[in-house]
Amino acid sequence: MAKEKGRKLIAQNKKARHDYHILDTYECGLVLMGTEVKSLRQGRASLADGFVQIDGHEAWLHNVHVPEYSQGTWTNHSARRKRKLLMHRAEIDKLESKSQETGHTIVPLALYFKDGRAKVEIALAKGKKEYDKRQTLREKQDRREAERAISAARRRQRA
Repeated sequence: MAKEKGRKLIAQNKKARHDYHILDTYECGLVLMGTEVKSLRQGRASLADGFVQIDGHEAWLHNVHVPEYSQGTWTNHSARRKRKLLMHRAEIDKLESKSQETGHTIVPLALYFKDGRAKVEIALAKGKKEYDKRQTLREKQDRREAERAISAARRRQRA
């Protein structure tokens, strides 16, 4: 059987980029059961309520929903169990010290397969205030309007 190459996205947490300022990102491996991998290969997962907690110098992913595998038996996994993240000790220590600062948290951004192995992209983030969210939406809208104006001007030049 040929080895998989490249990156295949399973789930993405778009709300995290809206609710938080992303300060730093990390790529981590996951400790999974066999039925979890099969369920992920079907492209079924949700990162919406997920967060990372560091306990005893180990990073754990909480509240990520990986639905039960439909052909699984009594050995099936529970959907919202906590999963261990595979990271270097220095990265864990750095995240632990930064996440203890006021307003900082660690959130998952994306869940994907990279060269056949399940990976999760996590981020050290700081919560946005309501006015920051409005400002971000306004900037995005202004960027879109500018792009529309530029493309309309190009269309007029061609005609």
